[in-house]
Amino acid sequence: MNARVAGLIHRVVLGLTHRVGTRPRDLAAPPAGSHLKPVPGEPGLPLLGKTMQVLREGQQTAVEYYEKYGPVFWSNSFGQRIVWVVGPDAVQEVLQNKSKTYSQSGWEYFIGPFFTRGLMLLDGQEHLTHRRIMQEAFTRDRLESYLTSVRATIDERVGGWSDGELLIHPEIKQLSLDVATRVFMGMEPGEDAEPLTDAFEAAVRAGTGIVRLRVPGAPFLRWNQGLAGRQLLDDHFRRLLPQKRASDDRDLFAALCHVESEDGLKFSDDDVVNHMIFLMMAAHDTSTITATAMSYYLAKHPEWQEQAREECLALGTITGLADLDQLPTLDLVFQEAMRLVAPVPALVRRTTADTDLAGHHVPGGTMVVVVPGATHLIPDHWHDPESFDPTRYAEPRREHKQHRFVNVPFGGGAHKCIGMVFGGAEVKALLHRILCEYRLEVPEDYVAEWDHTSLVVPVDGLPVTLHRRARARPA
Repeated sequence: MNARVAGLIHRVVLGLTHRVGTRPRDLAAPPAGSHLKPVPGEPGLPLLGKTMQVLREGQQTAVEYYEKYGPVFWSNSFGQRIVWVVGPDAVQEVLQNKSKTYSQSGWEYFIGPFFTRGLMLLDGQEHLTHRRIMQEAFTRDRLESYLTSVRATIDERVGGWSDGELLIHPEIKQLSLDVATRVFMGMEPGEDAEPLTDAFEAAVRAGTGIVRLRVPGAPFLRWNQGLAGRQLLDDHFRRLLPQKRASDDRDLFAALCHVESEDGLKFSDDDVVNHMIFLMMAAHDTSTITATAMSYYLAKHPEWQEQAREECLALGTITGLADLDQLPTLDLVFQEAMRLVAPVPALVRRTTADTDLAGHHVPGGTMVVVVPGATHLIPDHWHDPESFDPTRYAEPRREHKQHRFVNVPFGGGAHKCIGMVFGGAEVKALLHRILCEYRLEVPEDYVAEWDHTSLVVPVDGLPVTLHRRARARPA
């Protein structure tokens, strides 16, 4: 379902909501004698709840209800009763999870059948053990090796762009998939890889499907497509496992086959397959969203584009991770783009017992969803939060440092994104090459419209006009 269709349905839903009413209602009464407050909120329509509003407005929905109810509120959405969490103090309680009551099992409802036992879905000691082993696949030496392949892929694709209008989101999406294919799977992009990339797309989109079970004879349903995609990916990685275990390849697939922790722990075959499928999804989608958002804001703000370009040209060719530290303007734009267009729209948990969340009583078994993008837009902590202003991350302002959990594009706590250094390097290397080669333009009155149906994408593909620079790119 695209954003325009969702918008039409949403307007109908708003009309019905106005007619039938969705009066504010508390989630559950706290225990007698408790100092806790009930979680405020509203159920929305029968069956649909607030689902269509969330699909249409994304993080803005959470901002609206934060202003109405505060940092913790509830609604019915996606067939679940969900407690939403916005604001650094409440977000910190959930992501740090000192009470040990916020389980990653909340993800099972949305992506469990498609990304079984991926790192993000594990809890407790099992998660720490798997993360400790996996960290060996993201050492500095390995990241430097990955970056070499990233640069080669960027050069191949960006070098083929021409002057004129370009739908930049699908171009970046394909480039990011090519990077993941080469760096993670050790395959060359091409026709052989296309079924795999299609399978990843199907698995990602299935999580927000309205029909959430297998329906025989209905291959058009997202859920069915996601299950088929998962099976194809599982078969592919299992078929190649013996070859990768015997190889000395430098891709991530081979790394996961060989890495072990300091105390000798290794991944089983099942572990390698599950982590590969999850990491492929996590890597290419978040990078695509951030690079697309950066391209948009640089095109909208030519003064920032030119400042970033001057630093890119002065640097010349990127030869390693350390070179990226010489691009401070690009880093500021990177951070601001992730604040405004959060690459991960939700962080999902489920309570394992009754708990106290920001002074509110949350019953055990409740789905709890942190909304990073909404936390990035609340005026309590950000000056003029809707505006594009990368200087908020620079001295002396450093608004993101006022609270450890006011800026959470990569999550936080024990489950903070393990690939954030790799992802940041890929995105900055891409924008470095683009800026050295092209000037980006959009009409002055153009405003991007974002589709929140699954992960965030521009509705129109984000048309950008490219002007090749007369000055050659760095050798």
